[in-house]
Amino acid sequence: MVEQHVCNFCGGPLEPGTGKMYVKKDGSVMFFCGSKCQNNHKLGRVPRRVEWTVAGKKALGKK
Repeated sequence: MVEQHVCNFCGGPLEPGTGKMYVKKDGSVMFFCGSKCQNNHKLGRVPRRVEWTVAGKKALGKK
């Protein structure tokens, strides 16, 4: 069985063989669905305040 991952920024599921894996200096691993999520995380944006993320939709009461 192939391991399923979830994007660390937007919360969306990742298909096997897609996305980006970022390994921090402390050894923790972060998965991103694409450069959009990776750049938003790098800029320090909070997923709750971004409307198109799973956490953002939940904070706005849309889901």
